[in-house]
Amino acid sequence: MLSRILVAGCLASAAAFSSPAAFGGLTKSTRKSAISGMKMQDRSLAMPFLSSPPALDGTMAGDVGFDPLGFSSYFDLKWLREAELKHGRVCMLAVTGLLAQEFVTLPMFENGATPVDDFFVVPAFGLWQVFFAIGALEFGMNGFKISAADMFADGRDAGDFNFDPLGFGKNPTALARRKLVEVKNGRLAMI
Repeated sequence: MLSRILVAGCLASAAAFSSPAAFGGLTKSTRKSAISGMKMQDRSLAMPFLSSPPALDGTMAGDVGFDPLGFSSYFDLKWLREAELKHGRVCMLAVTGLLAQEFVTLPMFENGATPVDDFFVVPAFGLWQVFFAIGALEFGMNGFKISAADMFADGRDAGDFNFDPLGFGKNPTALARRKLVEVKNGRLAMI
């Protein structure tokens, strides 16, 4: 019984990579394949069994049509990208900090058994300082605009805070590549 299941599984996976005629399957007209090819154009690249969300047209860096819950239909796409970039940047810093604390110890603190234990070594007052400092920074970087309705009223791109001290944004092709790298690395860090 197990050998029959394995043979059927091998044939099914082989059939996925060959033409239907190879296994005596359906060989209708080319018109049918042209119609199914047109149907595939409105499918998402990330999830081909779902239709592509209308707001995700591939113009943003890293956009492959992944929106299974349909958030792009209800929220501003720039606001969603801003949130993704901010969370990705914080997670990239967190991964760096998680790795760095294994090798660097501040003189007044001692490392715990795990990185999670190290969070509880910091006094509560220090954690509240970090919380309020990040909140003030977030509020100030957006020009005191927090809602999705007014955050991009001045025409800025999502995640662009006009902070480029090294001039990396002067070359448009390099900037597009860096935006894609930032989105991909941020997504990886969030996982």
